Amino acid sequence: MLLRQLFDARSSTYTYLLADEATREGVLIDTVFEQHTRDAALVRELGIKLLFTLETHVHADHVTGAWLCRQELGSKIAVSKRAGVSGADVLLDHGDEVRFGAHVLHVRATPGHTDGCTSFVLDDGVMVFTGDALLIRGAGRTDFQQGDAAELYGSITRELFALPDTCLVYPGHDYSGRTVTTVGEEKAWNPRVGGAANERDFVGYMENLGLPHPKLMDIAVPANLRCGEPEVTELPSRPTWGPVTISYAGIPEIDPAWVAEHIDEV
Repeated sequence: MLLRQLFDARSSTYTYLLADEATREGVLIDTVFEQHTRDAALVRELGIKLLFTLETHVHADHVTGAWLCRQELGSKIAVSKRAGVSGADVLLDHGDEVRFGAHVLHVRATPGHTDGCTSFVLDDGVMVFTGDALLIRGAGRTDFQQGDAAELYGSITRELFALPDTCLVYPGHDYSGRTVTTVGEEKAWNPRVGGAANERDFVGYMENLGLPHPKLMDIAVPANLRCGEPEVTELPSRPTWGPVTISYAGIPEIDPAWVAEHIDEV
């Protein structure tokens, strides 16, 4: 299976591209609006037929690129039915499956950070994409968007910690440059929910974080409730003088054959 972990420095968000090597069918998990050009270029360059964009939850720190992907790449938007969004193509429920090629993502409801949080378990538990429910040596905050610390503790301990210890955990964020962990590591070493920590410890810790609200919250949440569709539904401006594309490296490119054919117009 093809897996790419992509990073948005502004929000410290991880986006994941998964694809079947044989069929080239794939999905994107937690896209970022401003990174759409990068993501679309990678999908094209790798020859991926993007079936779905999947949302782990309604984000408060960035706007999703799901709508842009649907407009440009023809993918469907899939999000939890508990998220309360409009404009999605598929509303997911606990126990549902998302298939691409020979692979399947099992949908697990993991509320607590928000009430619509979803984790995606690949195949037989080889890896899980946890969004903001379980982070590397941490857990998603629970002080807004219907967050509930006790509910999150249950989601982590009953759903995520029930996976094999060797299961790779790919989170929605990391603010220290870490990229992946395992269920076994987090059960042993996560200071909020692992080791000897119990529900009372977890709830007390989470209710006293004292963090400021995300700077983009007032913009991001309403936009994400529309699956990232702008209020004025226009695609970002692109050069109109020729078929310019942006490579995965971020470099504007144009087909040399087109330039040769239109040299008098350029």
